[in-house]
Amino acid sequence: MKKLPGLSLMMLLCYYSVAQTITVQDKATLQPLQGVVINAANKHTSVQTNAKGQADISALLAASDSVKILLLGYQPEVFSKGRLLELNYKIGLAHRTLAFDEVVVSSGRFSSKRRLVPQQVDVLQRRELQLMSQPTLAEVMQQSGKVLVQKSQMGGGSPIIRGFEANKVLMVIDGVRMNNAIYRGGHLQNIITLDNNVLEQAEVAFGPGSVMYGSDALGGVMHFQTIQPQLAVVGEKHLWSGSAFTRYATASDEKTIHALLNYGRNKWGSLTSITISDFGNLRQGNNRRGTYGEHGIRDYYAARIGGRDTMLLNPNPIVQQPTGYTQYDVLQKLLYKPSAAISHGLNLQYSTSTDIPRYDRLSEMPNGKLKFAQWYYGPQDRLLAAYTLSLTGATKLYDQAKVITAYQWLQESRHDRRFGKSQLAHKTENVQVFSTNADLAKSINAHRLQYGLEASYNAVTSEANEENITTGAHKATSTRYPDGGSGMHSAAAYFTHTWDVKPWLILNEGARYTYVGLDAHFDDKTYFPFLENKVQQRNNALSGNAGAVILPGNNWRFAILASTGFRAPNVDDLSKVFDSTPGNVIVPNPTLKPEYTYNLEVSASKSIKDKLHLELVGYRTWYRNAITTQPYLLAGQDFILYNGQLSQVTANVNAGKATLHGYSASLQADLTNYLSLSSSLNYTYGRIKSESTEIPLDHIPPVFGKTSINLQLKRLRSEFFILYNGAKKLEDYNPNGEDNLQYATPNGMPAWHTLNLRTAYQFTPNLQLQAALENITDNYYRVFASGISAPGRNFILTLRGKF
Repeated sequence: MKKLPGLSLMMLLCYYSVAQTITVQDKATLQPLQGVVINAANKHTSVQTNAKGQADISALLAASDSVKILLLGYQPEVFSKGRLLELNYKIGLAHRTLAFDEVVVSSGRFSSKRRLVPQQVDVLQRRELQLMSQPTLAEVMQQSGKVLVQKSQMGGGSPIIRGFEANKVLMVIDGVRMNNAIYRGGHLQNIITLDNNVLEQAEVAFGPGSVMYGSDALGGVMHFQTIQPQLAVVGEKHLWSGSAFTRYATASDEKTIHALLNYGRNKWGSLTSITISDFGNLRQGNNRRGTYGEHGIRDYYAARIGGRDTMLLNPNPIVQQPTGYTQYDVLQKLLYKPSAAISHGLNLQYSTSTDIPRYDRLSEMPNGKLKFAQWYYGPQDRLLAAYTLSLTGATKLYDQAKVITAYQWLQESRHDRRFGKSQLAHKTENVQVFSTNADLAKSINAHRLQYGLEASYNAVTSEANEENITTGAHKATSTRYPDGGSGMHSAAAYFTHTWDVKPWLILNEGARYTYVGLDAHFDDKTYFPFLENKVQQRNNALSGNAGAVILPGNNWRFAILASTGFRAPNVDDLSKVFDSTPGNVIVPNPTLKPEYTYNLEVSASKSIKDKLHLELVGYRTWYRNAITTQPYLLAGQDFILYNGQLSQVTANVNAGKATLHGYSASLQADLTNYLSLSSSLNYTYGRIKSESTEIPLDHIPPVFGKTSINLQLKRLRSEFFILYNGAKKLEDYNPNGEDNLQYATPNGMPAWHTLNLRTAYQFTPNLQLQAALENITDNYYRVFASGISAPGRNFILTLRGKF
């Protein structure tokens, strides 16, 4: 019995020692937070939490009566010794709306603090992406409230940034540019081949990005980063972790399953992800307001019955059929890190789908009769294999260095047959892309230097045939691109310099030289007797930018940026021979020149008591040598015989001279530790100028934005948000461009808004249930330039688990 007091004292000391190991979690998701800085109040000593969100704070409590807990993106907290004991040393941090020092990479190849970058950048973190729980990355961009997304069918999405779209907006995945030689200038649907469920971060850098990324980045850069394999924590031999979810959505009858598995050792790790999504026919909204009338109603669809095309009555006219498809996405990443200074990464991505109906063409009914019986894209196949070497450590040449060597293979195909006809046309394109870029960063006192080299090669092959669906016979027909193959090659070098002149003044400038070559071969002259055997072009461009960030104090921030952008003609621009409408034929134009933009951007922001943040960005863009399709002379002739029909000759020419200007306004407020508000508004105005008149530039969206209220409690996150869009009047449409005037109402496109609510409840650290109700009032609307109507009331249920 005499041993009991000593034993009790020992147990108490053990308990006290354990109790001083703090655990920090996300308040809503209950996930451990790594890298949390814990300071002793009024002392300079601090510790950081590990991968399990834990840290030993015994030394801090011995020196102070309280501790301060800090993590970027979360509300700072101060806890006394007594309060820590009451909480059993388990702390929950609330997410913070105002993330001033958020890290971005889209404006450069390496991480930078967003507030020190003069360019406007918007960021979506993995935490936000998971709460969104959207079917594709196209919907993610649309619901960001900063990017408008055009759709020609459900399986697609074409982002519009500052009045630029398709091949004038650059997409980058894990440092590898996705834009290739056949990215077209109309509406581009390739963004859905990226799986938003494996993204760590999605960034949009607005305005020209040609200094860092070269051609195509006229409107902006969308940079997507996938999650990295996690290694075992120090002291443990291995790490097993994983997650999975299943989702169902009513508007598109979506059924998605996703699984992710991570295995890590001390020096290497593996990450595997699989996502399968199946979509049915999309139901549009039933509450018709404004001047929509019967716009978008699907009364008939085509079916093949008894060997004949038949128009069948749609039993539910607000269901858009056919629109359904299935998509498969696979990601495999390997990481080997032999030391803290070097790492090797292998990144394998594959995306494919079933056939995707092109709804806009299938819904066309001139003279009350369906125009097409079939029009679909074949499987959208995308393969990426990339090796990344990352180096850190101060040397004479760099503090950080990265080399990425990548191979991409893409296949896309188009298949169409007119109603009542037997000939089904098949056109298939294959693209192989080989690329290497080396990037280095070096800091010298107040100067930060970044420089690098980049090279790429695109190989394009094009095939075509017509199938008689009655007899099964096939015959050759004209290809979309040169039948002898096409190739693009490029090389570039760039340099940027950032100078911290004063704590309140940061200057930034950069320059890039890019060379681009293109070769296209027309071997078989059966269909193109009027063309040269070869089309060849060589272009080079010097791009630059100069900017400044001014931090005068009192939480004010001002920035100004002048930049240039360029886009070299690609295979689609230069060598496509495409019979877009009977009686018209597009022919190659070897004299086509690159497009250029000159951009000025000014921004101002103010933070009030770290609770309210206001920002206003204004910009103006001068657009020169814009590529447009116009009548053309071929060997002095404006009409030629093509496919047995006298057709007007057209070509892509540098006929456009345009100006654009606009603004973006945003508000973010942490009303309390639990409630926050955010709002954004975006406006763009663009006109093509000639000597006599001005006409609207195409791809210019109406005013649009988003306002949301966010609630975060223990285990619970909720967001109520409104998406809104102004009207696009008929006189603001471009009469000859890519605005799809034929899919608008007689008065243009009415204004619209949707009310939406989503919430997530964390039952345990490993189990979460999400529910959302989008377009609560079931409004009917169609996004500007789209050929398919938006979803109606949509109930989404997602169950997530992890281990």
